[in-house]
Amino acid sequence: SFTVIQALEDGLKRADADPSVKAIVICGENGKFSAGADIRGFSAPQQRRGVDLASIVSLIERSEKPAVAAIEGIAFGGGLEVALGCHYRIAHVQARMGLPEVTLGLLPGAEGTQRLPRLIGIPAALDIITTGRHVPATEALKLGMVDEVVEENTVEAAIRLANRV
Repeated sequence: SFTVIQALEDGLKRADADPSVKAIVICGENGKFSAGADIRGFSAPQQRRGVDLASIVSLIERSEKPAVAAIEGIAFGGGLEVALGCHYRIAHVQARMGLPEVTLGLLPGAEGTQRLPRLIGIPAALDIITTGRHVPATEALKLGMVDEVVEENTVEAAIRLANRV
């Protein structure tokens, strides 16, 4: 939603500008990283302009401070694209990720189709991009989509990684 994207942008800009902040951890709430966009919003009139998910993902990627995604539950669509913009990704063992919007005939719109192949290679990325399948965390680790899989609190593990890097 616009509110989430705006809050993410505001938080990133504050963190980047604050010299006491050494790293950024991005997480969801209620046991989910992000299910991506609500497709019902695609047909709603565009009342707010200027903030889009692709620019937020680029802002994360360009940050001089390490950004770590703490993926719990699901990271689908735009949620996965946010995670791909992070410098590091940690996933809970039960997490799943993917780009399921392709099953509705929609292409990922926040540059996931560029970042995923760079991260895991073209053949594996094409499979995920074209099928919309949900990739379990253990497979995501083998593919290189995530840097670490944990069975513990994902946010705490992401903070530890952020402190190490």
